[in-house]
Amino acid sequence: MAPTLNHPTGVTFVDDGHGPVHVDAATYYGGGEAFTRSRTYSHSHIQGYIPKRTPLFEEDTHMRARRMSHDEKSVTSPRRFLIDVEETIRVVLEQEDTDGDFQISITDAGPKMMALGTATSNGFKTFDVRGTYMLSNLLQELALARDHGRKRIVLDEARLSENPVDRLSRMIKNSFWHSLTRRIDGDGLEIITADPKNRTGRVQPRIYVPHGEPAMAEYYRKVAREKPHMNLDVQVLPPKPDDAIFVKSLNSKPGLLALAMNEVDDGKGGRTLKGIPFIVPGARFNELYNWDSYFISLGLLVDGQVTMAKGMVDHFIFEIKHYGKILNGSRSYYLCRTQPPFLTDMALQIYNQLDRSDVESNRQWLKRAIQAAIKEYHTIWVAEPRIDPKTGLSRYRPDGLGIPPETEATHFTHILEPYAEKHGISVLEFSEKYNNGVLKEPELDEYFLHDRAVRESGHDTTYRFEKRCANLGTIDLQALLYKYEVDIGTAIREVFDDELELEEEFDLAPFPPSVEAYRNPYRECSTSRSQNSDEWFERADHRREMIDKYLWNENKKLYFDYDTVLEKQSLYESVTAFWALWAGCASEEQCWKLVSQSLKKFEVLGGLVSGTDESRGKISLDRPNRQWDYPYAWPPHQIMTWVGLERYGYLEDAQRLSYRFLYMMTTAFVDFNGVVPEKFDAVKLSHLVDAEYGNQGLDFKMVPREGFGWMNSAYQVGLSFLTTHMRRAVATCTSPEVLFGSSANLENAIAQAAHAATDPLGLAMESLNIDSVLA
Repeated sequence: MAPTLNHPTGVTFVDDGHGPVHVDAATYYGGGEAFTRSRTYSHSHIQGYIPKRTPLFEEDTHMRARRMSHDEKSVTSPRRFLIDVEETIRVVLEQEDTDGDFQISITDAGPKMMALGTATSNGFKTFDVRGTYMLSNLLQELALARDHGRKRIVLDEARLSENPVDRLSRMIKNSFWHSLTRRIDGDGLEIITADPKNRTGRVQPRIYVPHGEPAMAEYYRKVAREKPHMNLDVQVLPPKPDDAIFVKSLNSKPGLLALAMNEVDDGKGGRTLKGIPFIVPGARFNELYNWDSYFISLGLLVDGQVTMAKGMVDHFIFEIKHYGKILNGSRSYYLCRTQPPFLTDMALQIYNQLDRSDVESNRQWLKRAIQAAIKEYHTIWVAEPRIDPKTGLSRYRPDGLGIPPETEATHFTHILEPYAEKHGISVLEFSEKYNNGVLKEPELDEYFLHDRAVRESGHDTTYRFEKRCANLGTIDLQALLYKYEVDIGTAIREVFDDELELEEEFDLAPFPPSVEAYRNPYRECSTSRSQNSDEWFERADHRREMIDKYLWNENKKLYFDYDTVLEKQSLYESVTAFWALWAGCASEEQCWKLVSQSLKKFEVLGGLVSGTDESRGKISLDRPNRQWDYPYAWPPHQIMTWVGLERYGYLEDAQRLSYRFLYMMTTAFVDFNGVVPEKFDAVKLSHLVDAEYGNQGLDFKMVPREGFGWMNSAYQVGLSFLTTHMRRAVATCTSPEVLFGSSANLENAIAQAAHAATDPLGLAMESLNIDSVLA
């Protein structure tokens, strides 16, 4: 009888139970190395199984044997592999990554098959891992194991063949949100001060602290002293930081804007400041954004991260107090601009999910949010120049001077060239003289007025807004402000006993709006009386009447933007018309007409496009695609429409649309190494878009780290609309046309077929061919 083997305590063996399989990487790879129980190592590969190379089919006559009955198979337990991390990464990339982008996708021409040694045989017997999805998951798992310092791992096959819907949702919840988390304080500054949009050539980290926050300014000066390697420049802003001339003066020295902080114990018996964490969109957008944050917060709430979402509202309250508005983004060049307003709905949704153990604290928090929203409403959205007093419609119309500095270097070259030629100088020289006010060009001033408005709208760029955005009372903005008015009135009535005192002084805008009222210099002060719900419901009723009067088109069964200068509707068909359903300002009859007559104009295979092909117009070399036009699909438009349809009882339509979008997301995730991009071409079902900014969220190696903020949320929110059957179908990448039948939007399917094929491999290869020709 063989003697008993005594093993050290705490040793993990390859045949021991591994615990839960579908957990986050830190839990799965956070343990120690696994060892074998084998008494002899003559046939063991425990010190590093080397993957077997498959035959080169195109050069070798040997054909890969099919799996036979005597192949290694799991009978009593799930299959697990014994893997040398670094060597397997090398072999996977060498064999499968034929285009050299450190990703395994359907465009790669490798054999899509790799033999891995099984853990139960100590790596002696092998099993083939096959297909793009499993191989790309293998590469991702190896990268994650490397992140956690692992040299050898025992990997469950179930992690490679995991249901793609479960895998993506898990990665968003456990990984992507964490990777997109930022904090502005001594510990987080080095990450967030990095700005890919900074084109000045000066990369010195800089933070601007608002006037009236001396403790915060001193905190950052202390950080600068304690971390001299950062070379941090700390600047204090003037009392009015959004003056256009002042903001333009900061273009040569861009910096991060300070956000809200909490006072905490410093661990040494004293007190210090600590930044409140928040989520950034990702890729080149490494700061807090306005409307991105609303949609991100919806995903956070689905994933139970209420505190994170609450902190983002705290930052918005801080921005309204110190910067006068919720900023487009928290960088100095955004000080004049805001973005579509979502604060009230964001705050109310979070309030409804707060811990009920401290009702009064929750009530005080909501009070601060509603007070801030009222200030933003009166001083920004119904104040000049954004309001048109004649119609009472609000517009995207920010202040500002010169050329937006955050754009890509050549973005405006085609606009500036004629002016440079007119003056006989280079485009660069003209840009400098125009920005400095040496050269005056009123037509160019008008162009950049509208360009800044486009950027404030969040829809940068689109032919819908070309050279007219600042004059438009858009349906999306009116719907959002109607929701503001209803939300504020509801909160005052239901939470604050129909009486809310405002603590900060500012001017209240006249109501009802008229040219005469706005000409009158007298303004009521915010602190002169308390707010009640009736006045806010009156404002909402008035806005709904103006929406019906100026924006609703009975003949076309659709809402349109209204040009306040030309005094007529702008007949660009935009999917934001359905925001009226989200806000609740459409009648039941209007909703029925929108759904029955107009929805089909926007619904394509991959969900909802931003606008119609007809409205966009013909595309050519001189008139290229714009990313917020047909055929592109964005998360905000999907989510707003899903929620709006559900609100009016059209749940089946909401489910169908959410399925289409999630199908497009899931197929990209499966076929392209886990990619989660900023946007899609919803007609071709492709993330390889041909628009002025390209796409974000694609540039990663081996494993996706962040996804993209609002696309992550679209997935989590979209899953909440799907039935169990739909969820199973999307996990198998079942086409919407198969699931819903040929009767579902048949006309659109035919029209799409005339425009482009929907085979993802063919489209991807087509894109690669086009890129190679252009190169």
